[in-house]
Amino acid sequence: MEYEMDLEPTGPQVTVREAEPYRVDFRLSAIDLAFANSLRRTMLSEVPTLALDLIEIESNTSVLPDEFLAHRLGMIPLNSLNCDQDLDYTRDCDCEDHCVRCSVTLSLHARCGQGMMSVYARDLVIVGERINSTIGNPVTTDPEGRGPLICKLRKGQEIKMTCLAKKGTAKEHAKWAPTAAVGFEYDPNNNLRHVDYWYEQDAAKEWPVSENAAWEPAANPDQPFDYDAEPTTFYFDVESIGNLEPDMILQQSIISLQRKLATTVSELSGEGEGHIGEDAEMMGANDPDAYEPPEGIDGNMTSYGSGAPGGWNSAQTPYGATPYGQTSYGF
Repeated sequence: MEYEMDLEPTGPQVTVREAEPYRVDFRLSAIDLAFANSLRRTMLSEVPTLALDLIEIESNTSVLPDEFLAHRLGMIPLNSLNCDQDLDYTRDCDCEDHCVRCSVTLSLHARCGQGMMSVYARDLVIVGERINSTIGNPVTTDPEGRGPLICKLRKGQEIKMTCLAKKGTAKEHAKWAPTAAVGFEYDPNNNLRHVDYWYEQDAAKEWPVSENAAWEPAANPDQPFDYDAEPTTFYFDVESIGNLEPDMILQQSIISLQRKLATTVSELSGEGEGHIGEDAEMMGANDPDAYEPPEGIDGNMTSYGSGAPGGWNSAQTPYGATPYGQTSYGF
């Protein structure tokens, strides 16, 4: 499926070349390299999603250690529909610990009666209320609808735990990443000579061009080289892991860029906090989800804004004191 959409008569142009449930391939033109790369980086690390962040293990007699099991649970993708608008960051919520406005609670309880039992993501069960009817559901894209494998149990083995899912971004931890990969290419024919290919005999044979080369002509070797030429066309291939649709990932990344730019304009104009200009206001500069530098650079606060100075004696975590021997992991 291919169709072209002009965002503005003389502005950027988007050509969607392929669209699938978990992948979109498009060409973005009439922009510069800085903006295209900013969009790519934002899709990778700035789009908020939902992931398991705190695992309270009541029983674990499997062969996997508690830490290993908690890490596997944290990497399970969860449905994050409308996560950016509907859910608050726990660090920004008014509740004391967690609530329905900033988290989703899931439980996992499995016991093997005989033989061997496989525990999958589908065995995670939503507990209590949530902000909408789909957020927090484990993503199961396989034909059997089982989702990722969590662990395997033998006869008599059991796991029982409560999992707390929170909103975050991939710049904090990879488990919040919305994309499995973001393909990015420009100048597939190397007309600008930004890449100097190493070759033994023939560069054209040893370095075949990509499929994107069919979308723009190769430079005439007889023409003089233009040293001032800049790339204006970029090819994106966005692959979602299932927690957000590809078009939603792109939309959220643009919104995130707008918020950052609005904040920058506000600061440079000297208006400062509490004096957001009209243009910045329209771009969402004072939105509660706008980016803020993570706390903790002064060594006194954790990135969640509720911790205390570290140290082996204090045993303080962002979720309160954790004495040795208690299996409560925040991943």
